Amino acid sequence: MPDLILHHYATSPFSEKLRLVLGYKKLAWKSVIIPNIAPKPDLVALTGGYRRTPVLQIGADIYCDTSLICDVLEHVAPLPSLYPEPGKGLERVVAQWGDTTLFWASMAYSISGKGTADLFAKAPPEAAKAFGEDRKAMSVNMVRHRPGDAAAAYKSYLRRMSDMLDDTDYLVGAYPTVADFACYHALWFTRKRTPSMAGILQITPAVSDWMDRMAAIGHGTMETFDAAQALAVAAANTPHTLLSDSTFQDEHGIPLGTRVTVAAESFGPEPSEGELMAATRTHYTLRRTDPRAGTVHVHFPRIGYTLRKVEA
Repeated sequence: MPDLILHHYATSPFSEKLRLVLGYKKLAWKSVIIPNIAPKPDLVALTGGYRRTPVLQIGADIYCDTSLICDVLEHVAPLPSLYPEPGKGLERVVAQWGDTTLFWASMAYSISGKGTADLFAKAPPEAAKAFGEDRKAMSVNMVRHRPGDAAAAYKSYLRRMSDMLDDTDYLVGAYPTVADFACYHALWFTRKRTPSMAGILQITPAVSDWMDRMAAIGHGTMETFDAAQALAVAAANTPHTLLSDSTFQDEHGIPLGTRVTVAAESFGPEPSEGELMAATRTHYTLRRTDPRAGTVHVHFPRIGYTLRKVEA
């Protein structure tokens, strides 16, 4: 199997989620650092438009969204499992909540007040302005929390997580699952990126202790790589997905082989365009060709993404 290539940047919370999953599964991986705002020409050469962070590349297969990437890494290294029985349904539900409801409340709280100053303490004023404009463009389809509402919600969510930790070391059992990784990264951002706002975590000592246990997992074995090398890897390989489900599930009346776009429902709505190669119960796959990357297959989860036919 070709190398695992993670396109990410150090301060990305969703990247931290995957870095810890790689560490939990004791995997070796190659690190390609991408810009934190547009333009991202090297990444888009692989994805066809999608620019959220992170993206996992394995040869000429490009996997978007951490929920799908976790499934891929489970295939690469089945043990320790992110979805242990008998609670895998609950684990996935909690993970979806962590990646959405919890995440957006935590972000709205963390980057309010002194949090913004923390984020850009060592950056010139124009960097903060550019970042704000970039995220505004990515959030065009979203309703965002006001700071006061976010603080109230965040405190409630932390207390609920604390209740989940009353009798166990992790959120749904004795060992980490996908639920833990999906809930951790939002709190990591508060603690590490906006320390002026991190006092909110002190209201739930059990959650702080859980965060320490999660952080101790580490990031696996990382090797520095660059975008030119990653593009060369894509061009030298033939797509061969690691996603195991392949049965066509038609919910849109769009047959395979059709020119389509796939885009996130909310944050980061930039579409990727290509030929529809798969529409299964869990994912979409697009086939596209780029002058530098060659022919690649780009994979998206069904949940949270929209499929549309490209009209002539």
